[in-house]
Amino acid sequence: MKTFLKVVIFSVAVILFYAFYANVMIPQVRPAPPPAEAKLDMGSLTMEQFIHMGDEIFHGKGTCELCHNPVGGRAPLLDQVGKIAEERIKDPRYKGKAKTGEEYIRESMKEPSTFVVAGFGVKGTNDTQSPMPVVTSGAIGLKDFEVDAVIAYFQQKAGVTVTVQLPKETPKATEETHVADPAKSGEEVVTKYGCGACHKIAGQQGALGPDLTKIGAKKNKDYLRRAVLNPNADIAPGFPAGMMPPDFGTKMLSGEFEILIDYMVKSK
Repeated sequence: MKTFLKVVIFSVAVILFYAFYANVMIPQVRPAPPPAEAKLDMGSLTMEQFIHMGDEIFHGKGTCELCHNPVGGRAPLLDQVGKIAEERIKDPRYKGKAKTGEEYIRESMKEPSTFVVAGFGVKGTNDTQSPMPVVTSGAIGLKDFEVDAVIAYFQQKAGVTVTVQLPKETPKATEETHVADPAKSGEEVVTKYGCGACHKIAGQQGALGPDLTKIGAKKNKDYLRRAVLNPNADIAPGFPAGMMPPDFGTKMLSGEFEILIDYMVKSK
């Protein structure tokens, strides 16, 4: 019995020693607290910060770089658009209302088909219809001040005078938190998230991504779910990786996601 007690006491002592050593003597690596949510203070915003915001939107939220890049050749490069914007207005094919370069760039982001650079239109439209989605709606959903930030970025990048004015007021909380109503059909999901900008689906004629009009005859639900949630897991032949944004699964409501999958499965 004494031997047993000695073993128990020794074991407890060893455990306590290692517990003390691990928690006191060894520096603890603790996860950093989550960063505080950034508050947009328009009153103290500088033009340099505004241009930087536009840079981040172009390479991030706006998903512009997916098509406007020198590798894929799916859309014209925009390095000099701030300089050549006014020339586009004078083109006989231009059908917009812009009077200045700034207005042209803003218009091209909100109404892409007002002018389509030769060779970059939807196939079969003779460059009268742009495959580019409207950036202020759908899954991208840029706010007006974000559009202006991108314009400022384009102008600065092209080496011309930045004509965009800094926003004077912080967007109202109701504007920042507004959530669109849930889509109720496959067609509504396609429209809401701009799928037709790249894919032929639901009557839309996107040509940048694979044709999805009869995808249900070739792929099952598991494949289609994976294709939306992790688009680089399976790359369709003839299309480069990195084309489709990887965050559609987080942007869609779960019900909308399943509606879209069911809609594609039935497309045979």
